[in-house]
Amino acid sequence: MRRTAQEIAEYVGGEVHGNRVAVLESVASLKNAGPNDLSYAEEKFHEEVAASHAGCVIVRSGEWASKTVIIARNPKLAFARAAAWLLTESNDDVGIHPSATVAPDAKIGDRVKVGAAAVIESGAMIGDSTVIEAGCYIGKGTTIGNNCTVHPRVVIYKNVAIGNRVIIHAGAVIGADGFGFVNDGAAQVKFPQVGKVVIEDDVEIGANTCIDRGSLETTVIRRGVKLDNLIQIAHNVEVGENTVIAAQTGISGSSTIGARCLIGGQVGIGEHARLDDNTIIGGQGGVLNGKHVHGGEILWGTPVRPLREFLLQQAHLARLARKK
Repeated sequence: MRRTAQEIAEYVGGEVHGNRVAVLESVASLKNAGPNDLSYAEEKFHEEVAASHAGCVIVRSGEWASKTVIIARNPKLAFARAAAWLLTESNDDVGIHPSATVAPDAKIGDRVKVGAAAVIESGAMIGDSTVIEAGCYIGKGTTIGNNCTVHPRVVIYKNVAIGNRVIIHAGAVIGADGFGFVNDGAAQVKFPQVGKVVIEDDVEIGANTCIDRGSLETTVIRRGVKLDNLIQIAHNVEVGENTVIAAQTGISGSSTIGARCLIGGQVGIGEHARLDDNTIIGGQGGVLNGKHVHGGEILWGTPVRPLREFLLQQAHLARLARKK
């Protein structure tokens, strides 16, 4: 999509200094940008901005005699919003591919794309301007809202509810059975996994992430949650609004994650754990079964504890090793 520097400045709430009618078509780093690219820089990259060939750079402040810049309070945030707008792709290839299989009673909205070899089962509903890419499976009774993107080979089981503007990356599996069994003394008997999955608006789910359906209840991913690749979310889990979870984290069944939490990579969270709003856990941290973790500070280690305490303990361990 082509936009002028002035149009972008108005969109992000910034102010243009330089050529207001400079035409921008894409985005790039300062090093790789060309005359039709938008870039951004923090204060410390003054020299890199001066040397860049970018058509326009979003910066926080400064005087630039020969550069077109957009002054914005938070350049990185403004750039992210501008990039999403500038890179919006027109959905010209709407329609159902001849090789796709769509049940007669499935409801398909306006301007929907259904890719090659996709399968949409009976009773499913796909909202307006949603894209279902090649090889996806949408189960019976599942609903997907408007302006969603489901990338290739995503599997969404039956009776899953997905909101608007949701992005699901390749290979994700939504609504598989939870890992629940009861031992009868000789063998493991499967516990019913008949609950649902609800994914609210503006969620992004990374590649090969798995979200299990509830056993008898509902697994819920609240509005604005961002999940990285290769995350496991077990049955009956609830993840609060605008929480961000990094790759290879595993969340055990019936745990509750609060709103606006930041969970690092490879964190393990035991069953029936509860994390308050604004909890921050560093990479490879561990939360024990049933633990209630209070928010508002940075936690690390296994079991998790305040960062200062964790670092102090690590320092003591290092001294013990030197005393051998």
